[in-house]
Amino acid sequence: MSVAAAGLQALVQQMQGVAQQAGGQHNAAQQTGGVSFAGELKGAIDRIDGMKQVAEAKAVAFSRGDSNVALNDVMVDMQKASVATEMGIQVRNRVLSAYREIMSMQV
Repeated sequence: MSVAAAGLQALVQQMQGVAQQAGGQHNAAQQTGGVSFAGELKGAIDRIDGMKQVAEAKAVAFSRGDSNVALNDVMVDMQKASVATEMGIQVRNRVLSAYREIMSMQV
């Protein structure tokens, strides 16, 4: 898993710990059938990681001379994975910024 994905997972764990300390239940949405933020974030991280793995697998197959893999497919998949990783990093930065702002608010 990439550094960005590991950083996002650490952020999710930290946010869950803060929610528990505040007396909230981080999985209440799951118990009532709703969608949890942590679940959505983990799903996004998994999709980004999956895109990177597919791109790497195609690159390896192309470099081995697999006739079923075209260079343009490899390049497009690698670019998709790169854009998705950058998006994940930007989302992490925004979530972290919002988290810091919320934690600095006076109650």
